[in-house]
Amino acid sequence: MNAAPHSLTGAVDPARDPAAGLFRLDAPLRRIETDGVRRRLPSGPAATLGARVADFFADHAEGPALLVGALPFDPSHDDALYQPAQVYAPASAPVPTVIGLGGRAIEVPSAADYADAVARCIERLDADTAPGAEALRKVVLARSLRVDAPVAIDPRALAARLGADRSVTTYVTPVPATTGGAAGWLVGATPELLVSRRGRAIVSHPLAGSARRLADPDADRRAAEALMESVKDHDEHRHVVDAIVEALAPLCDELDAPPRPSLHATATMWHLGTRITGTLKAPAVSAAALAGLLHPTPAVCGTPRARALEMIRALEPVDRGFYAGAVGWADDRGDGDWYVSIRCAHVQGRTMRLFAGAGIVSGSQPALEVDETAAKFRALLDALGIDEARAA
Repeated sequence: MNAAPHSLTGAVDPARDPAAGLFRLDAPLRRIETDGVRRRLPSGPAATLGARVADFFADHAEGPALLVGALPFDPSHDDALYQPAQVYAPASAPVPTVIGLGGRAIEVPSAADYADAVARCIERLDADTAPGAEALRKVVLARSLRVDAPVAIDPRALAARLGADRSVTTYVTPVPATTGGAAGWLVGATPELLVSRRGRAIVSHPLAGSARRLADPDADRRAAEALMESVKDHDEHRHVVDAIVEALAPLCDELDAPPRPSLHATATMWHLGTRITGTLKAPAVSAAALAGLLHPTPAVCGTPRARALEMIRALEPVDRGFYAGAVGWADDRGDGDWYVSIRCAHVQGRTMRLFAGAGIVSGSQPALEVDETAAKFRALLDALGIDEARAA
């Protein structure tokens, strides 16, 4: 394989555009790189993913026994998975030299409009009188930054730059273009495992509740301690863990979720995380089926799911597309790894759209949610060489 170029911009090799099937996943559980598209999985909603994957492998015995790709945020929208022509264990590439792109990152919505949307969401949460499980308890609201580069952006180089933080899983996957013209990519560095399956053993490691990392070691330590003591963040995290456990418990002989989350650190953020492990009752339940069942979790959507989706559609001005979906792989044995596609950018030619979200619960403060999303943009902005002062 060719090494990644030492810049983030420049002409992308036409032989490695999305039609050629470049998919890259650099994760602790498995590292994959692919070329070529042999067949595409018939697209559909998340609820049918497991059945469609099983049917695909039953009908197509030739070629790599692997499907790779991405699920969109909205579980009713079509996914984008395919069987690659060739599969590699990717070689390590040097971290590209960061190149400042110049200009400003344009906020949509603006920080002020996002804070207003958060305030309206909090009002709805506080005023909700729906009974029991129907009460709206959490909504994840996202905002975006649009960056226009002078020339086309190389998704492989951007992923390599993001991979300098070894605490995250980096990925590049082709996605349908949002408008005509250049093909689209989703490029990111996620810290969150939606679900992994090997045989009957499964793992999910949700993250919810976050704080910005700080340059001063003492201040950074205090930020981590404050997160661990935050009642609001623990409540937000518990919504996610409870939803995953509730979904997985009927499928498992054993299921373990520690009662208290632990700290998970990336280069730019502290998170509360809970590692959930289990043993499936039936080996026929595939990783693809589990991903379709769990996605989207309250970590990226809210709870209850249907009502949170309604709020997101009403309050967010930009469609998320594949942001806050899932990226990963599935094989003919039912194994696979699926990661939540956060800390990412939709790359299309010279244009990038970056996304970041925050979990809104009763007691949230709009100004703090603006700051949390700004902190979550940092991983991409640092890789692009854009100063935070110009991302306003």
